[in-house]
Amino acid sequence: MTGTLTERAVDVVVIGGGSTGENVADYAHRRGLEVTLVERALLGGECSYYACMPSKALLRPGRVLAAARDVRGAASAVDGMPDVAAVLARRTSFTHHWDDGAQVRWADGAGLDLVRGTARLDGERRVVVSGDDGEQVLRARHAVVLATGSVSTTPPVEGLPATRHWTTRDATSAPAVPRRLVVLGAGVAGAELSQAFARLGAAVSLVARSRVLSSFAPEVGERVARGLAGAGVDVHAGSSAVRAERPEGPDGPVVLHLEDGTALVGDELLVATGRRPRTRGLGLETVGIDRSDGGPLMVDDSGRVTAVPAGWLYAAGDVTGRAPLTHQGKYAARAVGEVIGARAAGRAAGEPAPWSAHAATADHVAVPQVVFTDPEVAHVGLTAAAAREQGRAVRTVTADLADVAGASILADDYAGWAQLIVDDARDVILGVTFVGPDVAELLHAATIAVVGEVPLERLWHAVPAYPTLSEVWLRLLDDDRERTA
Repeated sequence: MTGTLTERAVDVVVIGGGSTGENVADYAHRRGLEVTLVERALLGGECSYYACMPSKALLRPGRVLAAARDVRGAASAVDGMPDVAAVLARRTSFTHHWDDGAQVRWADGAGLDLVRGTARLDGERRVVVSGDDGEQVLRARHAVVLATGSVSTTPPVEGLPATRHWTTRDATSAPAVPRRLVVLGAGVAGAELSQAFARLGAAVSLVARSRVLSSFAPEVGERVARGLAGAGVDVHAGSSAVRAERPEGPDGPVVLHLEDGTALVGDELLVATGRRPRTRGLGLETVGIDRSDGGPLMVDDSGRVTAVPAGWLYAAGDVTGRAPLTHQGKYAARAVGEVIGARAAGRAAGEPAPWSAHAATADHVAVPQVVFTDPEVAHVGLTAAAAREQGRAVRTVTADLADVAGASILADDYAGWAQLIVDDARDVILGVTFVGPDVAELLHAATIAVVGEVPLERLWHAVPAYPTLSEVWLRLLDDDRERTA
C-alpha cells in the first residue's frame, strides 16, 4: 500500500456505516459533535442492500397473489405465476442497483464526515483506516463507536466450505430464480427466503435441524411449517446435514446429504444457519479485548463496552449480540448518540436511568420481531418458557384469530393464532405473539402494552375498531377476565 499516513482528531469516530452506525453518527452530530463515519462497503449496510428491504420485496408479490386467491370474487382474477423479471427488477429498485449514492448524499447533508476504508482500533481512542489512498489515523476526543454488524456463519458440514453455495446475500441479490433450491436452516431468513423463491417458481427443499422457527413457541413453527408446505416447500424437519458436494463440478447440481440418508439435489444451496457479531479484525486486542472467537461485545444499556473501564469505547447493533434486529440497532444507536453528546457536554454523570433517552432498556423486555412468511409471525417480549426461566409466575391466554370478524373480511378460511403471556403478580403483559396473515400491523400496539406495563384492567378499555383483526384483544382480555374472576 502506498500513500502518506495522516493523522487528525475528531470528536467521535463511528466504525460501520449501516443503519445503526448512521443513526449513532446522526444523533451525536445533532448534539453538536464532529463525527467521522467509516465504511468499507456500501453506506446503508446489510439491511438496505442484502437483507430487510430486498428480502421483503421478494416476498411481497407472492403474498399479494395469495391474498387475492384467499378471497372469493378476487380469486378468479388471479391467473398464473408472478412476473419473475418484474419482481427481481422491483427488488433491485429498492437497493438502488446496489449503489449508495443517495446514502452518501444524505450523510453529506447531515454534516457527517464519511471516510471510505477498513478501520481497526490501535490503542486508546485511536483508529487506523486503510483505504485506497493509504492509511490515516483518527483520534477520538470523546468516543469510538463500533457498529460493525454481523456476518453469516457456516455450520460444520463435511464438504460445505469447498462447495459453492449461497449466503443470504447471494439469495437476496440473485439475478435469476433457480429451478431447484435447497435451503439449510429454518430460522427467520431460511423460512422467509424458502417461501419467496417457492412462490417465484423454484422447487424448494428446506432443512430444519429441529423444527421451523425453533426460537419461537412450538405453535408458531407448526403453523409456519404448514404455510411453507402450502406454498410448495418440501420441509425436512428434525434433519441434520452431514455432507455437501457438487459431484459434477462447481457449476453442476449441488447435493446435500442428510443424516437419515436423504439426498437433496438443487441448482443452488442457500446456507441460512445464523450469523455472528463482526468482531474479528477490529483491533480489539489493542485495548485488551480478546474476541478471536467472534463473540459479541458486552455493553451496558448506554452502549459502553464494559471491558474498557475508561468509558470511551461504545458499541451498538448486531455486534453486541443483544437484539440483532435492524430496528433494535437503530434504537440502541439513538441512545448511544444521545448519551455520547450528553457526556461530552458534561450533562450526564453516572449510569443513565432506565427508560431514559440514554438507555436501551427495551432490549431486555420488549424486542419486537416480525417474520414475513405467510402466515406472518409478530412477537414482542417474553415467551412463556423464557418468563418461567426467569422465575416469573405467568399465565397464558390464547385466541383463535379466525373467530374475529375482521379476519373473515380479510380472507375466506382465515387461519391464525394469538397468545398473551401475563405476569400473575402484577397483571401486566410480558409477551405477545400473533400468527396469521397481516398480523404484523398488530405488533406495535402489543409493544406499547409491554413497554408501558399497562394493567389489564386499563387495557380492557382500549376499544378496537370493528371489523378489524385488533378485535382479538377483546377475545384475549375477556377470556383472561373469565378465567381469573
